Amino acid sequence: MPRILALLLCGLLSAAAAQANDAAPEYGDEQYRPNVGQVGKDVIWVPTPDALVTKMLQAAKTTDADIVYDLGSGDGKIPIAAARDFKARAVGIEYNPDMAALATRNAQRAGVADKVKIIAGDIFKNDFSEATVVTMYLLPDLNLKLRPQLLKMKPGTRVVSHAFNMREWEPDEVLHEGERTGYLWIVPAQVAGRWQLNEGGAGWQGTVDLVQAFQRVGGNVTVKGKQAPMLGTTLKGNEIAFSFYNVDGTLRSIRGNINGDRFNGWLRLEGYDTPLTGRRLPPQPAKKA
Repeated sequence: MPRILALLLCGLLSAAAAQANDAAPEYGDEQYRPNVGQVGKDVIWVPTPDALVTKMLQAAKTTDADIVYDLGSGDGKIPIAAARDFKARAVGIEYNPDMAALATRNAQRAGVADKVKIIAGDIFKNDFSEATVVTMYLLPDLNLKLRPQLLKMKPGTRVVSHAFNMREWEPDEVLHEGERTGYLWIVPAQVAGRWQLNEGGAGWQGTVDLVQAFQRVGGNVTVKGKQAPMLGTTLKGNEIAFSFYNVDGTLRSIRGNINGDRFNGWLRLEGYDTPLTGRRLPPQPAKKA
């Protein structure tokens, strides 16, 4: 995003924050009192409303098995909510050291200091690859800057953003809370390529050619030299499912998990499932002209 547009967005957020600040509760403590709308490294500080925080963490299906990273964690509101209300382990990364120290004290006051860690750092330098849930309220250009890193995370990682999307990477769910909007993405596995699938023994065999744009997947199934389009394809994390018409004219469905270059799942025909395995074939060398 051009810097002038980013500054314009900051200005609009500042104006909105100034209006909201009249009725906003006081933030901070005797050591540090931040102001809504104050300028930070790349963004201004505007807290996410409590109701939207809850909805974002619910949409991500946050549980006590999760590690939640909040990028630009401010006063620690989201990590604290993740630990207090969803029993998750949570980490906040905050550039402003005074704000990070405040967030640490807030976690202690909330009784979740054993589950919440606040790092005074930079979201573009600190490692958050262990996260299973990532939350953020940043500007559009920062979302796009983070997008390649987010897409490299473990398939199935949930990413939730307040207010701003990630352009071509369409959200899996759009959240609404009053006049506020949130977005949920589930990091997809990288599945593009040619796959050889086998039912086992003398069972069904086929080749699947997959093309991919983020979590949107399409392609064709080839059986005995005859090609059929994939129908109703879904990809959530590493879970893929689709249907196709087999060479005998029957509608069949395939579902399963992709882990690296391996597939394990099921082939369904008329309500009956049989085990199906597969592997991604090496890319074919380009033909010489």
